[in-house]
Amino acid sequence: MTAASLLNLSWLNLLVGDMQTGFGPFVSVRLTVAGWDPAKIGDLLSIGTIASIAAQVPAGLLVDSTPAKRSVAAAAIVTTMLALLLVAARPGFVPMVAAEVLQGFAGAVLTLAIAAITLTLTPHEALGERLGRNVRFAAIGAASGSVVLGLVGSTVAPAMVFVAAAACGLPALLVLRRIAGPPLLRVRKRRPGPTPAPAPAPPRWAKRRLLRDRRLLAFIACAFAFHLSNAAQLPLAATEATHHADGWADIVTGAALTVPQLMVAALSPWVGALANRRGRRFVLLLGFAALPARALLFAASSAPAMVIGAQSLDGVSSAVFGVLLPLVVADLTHTGGRFNFALGLVSVACALGASISNPLAGAVAKAAGLPAAFLVLAALGAGAVALVWLMMPETAPLRATAAPARRRDSKLTPDLT
Repeated sequence: MTAASLLNLSWLNLLVGDMQTGFGPFVSVRLTVAGWDPAKIGDLLSIGTIASIAAQVPAGLLVDSTPAKRSVAAAAIVTTMLALLLVAARPGFVPMVAAEVLQGFAGAVLTLAIAAITLTLTPHEALGERLGRNVRFAAIGAASGSVVLGLVGSTVAPAMVFVAAAACGLPALLVLRRIAGPPLLRVRKRRPGPTPAPAPAPPRWAKRRLLRDRRLLAFIACAFAFHLSNAAQLPLAATEATHHADGWADIVTGAALTVPQLMVAALSPWVGALANRRGRRFVLLLGFAALPARALLFAASSAPAMVIGAQSLDGVSSAVFGVLLPLVVADLTHTGGRFNFALGLVSVACALGASISNPLAGAVAKAAGLPAAFLVLAALGAGAVALVWLMMPETAPLRATAAPARRRDSKLTPDLT
């Protein structure tokens, strides 16, 4: 049962990646075709970003508070489908705001619910490799979704992109239904006697105690610094490459988006296995070190080949951060619970770092040029590496004390209802 559930979990990640791709650049294309000006599109996307940031902690509390993880995930999938159909139906301001807000909350809930289901199905000592597979299939879904939805938008109509993305939610609901927790242990018949006392469940930490955990605070700071350096690098590089690629700008941008996804798909399981063997801190340092290196390559040249080559480093850092984000949080909450609440806090830091990165880099580029902006981003990336080196402790449990028991965190139940 568990092996089949894990296979369905992989398919769920792929289909969710397909579906969520609809809320990428295709929204801007849809609104541009509908006659929206760039400033109005920017305002709408900002509303979506704010909604996503505001949803992270409430979504974590919601997923923590209910044992019905599958039901929560199903509701988030249906909500995402509704948001996509709103975009397809009417690109008016009110429907678009509703779609962005719905997607912001549903996306946060769905990410946390999938992580919680993964923890239910996987022993902690095997969690790194399982999370790596999750990230691999999500990346495959994002890459394949970009190609398929792009073809649909080009050959049928821009609005049909969102109908096709919403349609991916139907098989996602089907595979989610086929995910079940580990079966209950069968109790052999025995002679009447005293009933043994049940083993005590791990104590659940109060949220205030979790917020005072220096390891979690250090990881939040590292996550913020990572996205502060990372988020603006590709948009700036794509802007500069457009001036040198002539009619090939769209192809260069598409390749710059696809190459990292392919690398994430290839590297993620290996990253999880390496984190189990060498520890989380070592792997974090490898992934964070790719940030300043990538920014320096962008500063050195804006030729299309350099942009695509430098983006391969984004595949390294994205694979590392995609796997290590839930893994480190799982390490920190393994004995005290509140996994989804803590993951929501780190996700807020990621979103805040990304939201500051673009205007900061844009202001530097306007004042001193694109090479200067990339040098600033490289310095921020080096600062992120220094934060990991100086502040981030090793969080992996000791091999000798690692227990094979499954997590009881977040009120997870065997059937996941």
